Amino acid sequence: QLQLVESGGGLVQPGGSLRLSCTASRFTLDYYAIGWFRQAPGKEREGVSCVSRSDGTTIYVDSVKGRFTISRDNAKNTVYLQMNSLRPEDTAIYYCAAEWRVRGCGFLTSGYENWGQGTQVTVSS
Repeated sequence: QLQLVESGGGLVQPGGSLRLSCTASRFTLDYYAIGWFRQAPGKEREGVSCVSRSDGTTIYVDSVKGRFTISRDNAKNTVYLQMNSLRPEDTAIYYCAAEWRVRGCGFLTSGYENWGQGTQVTVSS
């Protein structure tokens, strides 16, 4: 199985920022759409943001629009999720996932073949 690794999580006060990174070993992310998902205790996993392989598509769940930005740096084989103006309700484990997809991206979890182990984000004063 292809391995994804997330990093950048931590504890931050409300209104603060974090940047999550998703990188891969042994394969290039260039050919994959990448999604960021999160799961809070007692809740289902939800899609947060995704970026397409090459057509420039980015999608955000309504609750993070204007606060989060997804980007990819193919030279570094890394996808980022910049999270600003964090709120307590953003607290969750954040996962990145890779989907072999020619165009676009989406939040259907069954389409993502490869997942990371997750990184904890806690927003609290």
